[in-house]
Amino acid sequence: MSREPKQRSPLLEVRGNIELKRPLVKAPSRLPLPGTRFKRGPDQMEDALEPEKKRTRGLDTVTKIATSQSRAPALTARTQTQNQITAPKVPKKTGPRCSTAIATVLKNQKSGPAVPAQKPGAAAPPMVGGRKPTKRPAWDLKGQLCDLNAELKCCRERTQTLAQENQQLQDQLREAQQQAKARGAECRTLEGELARVQAQAEQGQQELGSLRARVLELEEQQCTQEGLLRELQKEQLELQEERKGLAARLEEQERRLQASEAALSGSQAEVASLRQEATSQAALLVEQGERLHGLEMERRRLHNQLQELKGNIRVFCRVRPVLPGEPTPPPGYLLFPSGPGGPADLPTRLSVSRCDERRGTLSGAPAPATRHDFSFDRVFPPGSGQDEVFEEIAMLVQSALDGYPVCIFAYGQTGSGKTFTMEGGPGRDPQVEGLIPRALRHLFSVAQELGGQGWTYSFVASYVEIYNETVRDLLATGPRKGQGGECEIRRAGPGSEELTVTNARYVPVSCEKEVEALLHLAHQNRAVARTSQNERSSRSHSVFQLQISGEHTGRGLQCGASLNLVDLAGSERLDPSLALGPGERERLRETQAINSSLSTLGLVIMALSNKESHIPYRNSKLTYLLQNSLGGSAKMLMFVNISPLEENVSESLNSLRFASKVQLPPGPGPVRTPGCL
Repeated sequence: MSREPKQRSPLLEVRGNIELKRPLVKAPSRLPLPGTRFKRGPDQMEDALEPEKKRTRGLDTVTKIATSQSRAPALTARTQTQNQITAPKVPKKTGPRCSTAIATVLKNQKSGPAVPAQKPGAAAPPMVGGRKPTKRPAWDLKGQLCDLNAELKCCRERTQTLAQENQQLQDQLREAQQQAKARGAECRTLEGELARVQAQAEQGQQELGSLRARVLELEEQQCTQEGLLRELQKEQLELQEERKGLAARLEEQERRLQASEAALSGSQAEVASLRQEATSQAALLVEQGERLHGLEMERRRLHNQLQELKGNIRVFCRVRPVLPGEPTPPPGYLLFPSGPGGPADLPTRLSVSRCDERRGTLSGAPAPATRHDFSFDRVFPPGSGQDEVFEEIAMLVQSALDGYPVCIFAYGQTGSGKTFTMEGGPGRDPQVEGLIPRALRHLFSVAQELGGQGWTYSFVASYVEIYNETVRDLLATGPRKGQGGECEIRRAGPGSEELTVTNARYVPVSCEKEVEALLHLAHQNRAVARTSQNERSSRSHSVFQLQISGEHTGRGLQCGASLNLVDLAGSERLDPSLALGPGERERLRETQAINSSLSTLGLVIMALSNKESHIPYRNSKLTYLLQNSLGGSAKMLMFVNISPLEENVSESLNSLRFASKVQLPPGPGPVRTPGCL
């Protein structure tokens, strides 16, 4: 005690160091309960060992490591050490007990045997034969503390790394859960949509079955009526033969008139009887005519219902064949998947494969081809002929004769076969005739058949083109040829909904030769130009209109409709279709006008599909001219023509996407009675 004023006690130095490093010692509430397994973190071990090491080293006490002590004394030693650190008074000298606690903590470390410590200021024990250094002596508490600090640092770094990985995994888990919820909601939405579509399909099948049953019933009735009609005709022939015999007898009676008045009276009675029979036959013929007219009206109504079930707005896709001199497309570029019924079903789907050379994988290999699938009301592969195409639209042309407006478009890029589809190929080969001559031949034939029932039809044709939003008459001859400024779209009269083109020729036609002459004249007058994609490219929309008027004078019935066959201009974008040479600006202006009118046509069709209150017909001359043949009970069909060449895949995909937007699902349209007034 007498030496303390002169030299500070090592125990006080340890206490001062502990106060400077506060709060290294953890709260007493984090100590394990008695009887549980004692586990310490690196921070707690460091806080518990440092005061004991300093106190033992300050007192110069030689301690002996107790290896057989239990874990409970170690806990007691640590508690006492903490109490000594927090107490204001000087701790008692408990060197051996503190050494026992430190030895117990070192024994329970999971990281393996501790490296023997060296005296303060001494170097680390050298490596002997490349092996780990020997165990530090028990008195080298500072070396052991350094080892524990190193282990503590490693544990902290590992804990921090594990915490970061845990946070990343939790973020990924939350993101995966959110995606799973979104996928579940989307799945439920798709299942509901699938159920709704299946219900609509079942309803359509039921309606189709009822209509088929009704058609069969009407066919049976027709067969019965035809049998009755044959019997009546046979009976009529017999009566006519009998009438001839009676006439001969009458002549004979007249010759005997002078001989016998009684025979004359009998002959007069027989003549009255024959007149009565002739009257009854005439009444029967009138009744048969009424029945035949009713059947015709019923046929028109059922025919219209069938067309509306197929859809008032339909889209067909046609792929032209590869022409001589063109490269053969690679296998798998165009595919035509079979329908649900297999190859026996008519093709309605098209798959286009596109390889983008600008894309690639990390290994430098080209990216795999991207496949685009489309579905339409009908798809015509390259091998389809003109007769097969017209057979699909013959029923639609029949609707125009029944009094319903019909409009058929040919849409696609330059060189995709639009004009070939509408007008046919060069020459007069019947195999390559287009839709226009085939449609008029069909109308003339059916009109002649209906003439036997009392109907008379008249046909008036006109052919105009819309070039740079200017209407031109393709049937103009003489000085007016090529002048489009005089043609304007006007109402036919005050309060009339019918549109007409002023100063345009309206030519009555009645046979196929007259139609061929008009097509030849229009082909010469149409505006064409050379582009980078085709030697002869149509730079305008050509519209062939046929006004049909029907009348049944015996019954006072009238019907009228128009058949519109439209060959649209090339739908390519600005860059591919720019012509070379001094007329480049003119070609650019033409392309802009074409794309604007095609865009307006798409907007009009989409507005009609969505049943919007305002239809932008007046945004272009094309839609304004055809507005009476697009809305209401009109039937519209669009042919999207595409090229089979891989170099035109970009324009082909644009055409297919445009056609997919205007397509409507088949379903019942607005009900309208046959077009008779």
